[in-house]
Amino acid sequence: MSVQEVLPLGGVATGQSGDFRADHLLVAEMVKPGSKVLDVGCGEGDLLQLLEMRGIDGRGIELSREGVNRCVAKGLAVVQGDADTDLVNYPDDAFDYVILSQTLQATRQPRVVLENLLRIGRRAIVSFPNFGFWKMRLQLLIGGHMPRTENLPATWYDTANIHFCTIKDFVQLCDEINVKMERSVALDLYGRPVPLNLPWWVWNMFGEQGVFLLSRGEGK
Repeated sequence: MSVQEVLPLGGVATGQSGDFRADHLLVAEMVKPGSKVLDVGCGEGDLLQLLEMRGIDGRGIELSREGVNRCVAKGLAVVQGDADTDLVNYPDDAFDYVILSQTLQATRQPRVVLENLLRIGRRAIVSFPNFGFWKMRLQLLIGGHMPRTENLPATWYDTANIHFCTIKDFVQLCDEINVKMERSVALDLYGRPVPLNLPWWVWNMFGEQGVFLLSRGEGK
């Protein structure tokens, strides 16, 4: 399966609504109302709040105690846990969807985490910053230093991100572990979908982040 075959799928709702991020709106739009969802690395619970507004039964797991406390203060069902070590404790098919939003690059074993997402949930939604984005490439080429953007503001020595990847890298990983891509979207610098009729390398160059709806491939 090539990147070009996978990326131009399905339309999406665009832009932002209220105080919600564009990628959160897109993720929430991919989840069917009434579904049972686990948000892995849920932060302060912004996405969970949006999901609940859509009539979705959302639960969360978050590494930082501060994040858990803020989620609980909002009335959200969130526990403290580590995606790298604690997902193995969840039973198969426990959720309709498992979401990993802007967290994949901070995990120690991205492949294992992705496999666990699709074991625990019937579907998984994964979003991540695209390290192939043109601003990243330009900073490496011209500046000769590790890139920093609005979405990735931390310096290389003070970041939780340890496994950056490009959209192309992620598609290749999904192919290796037999993951089916039901829907895929690249969002540009302004949170707008990169046009579907453009070749894959445009997605990999101009998509600041990728959002993917995944399910198990045949035989899994």
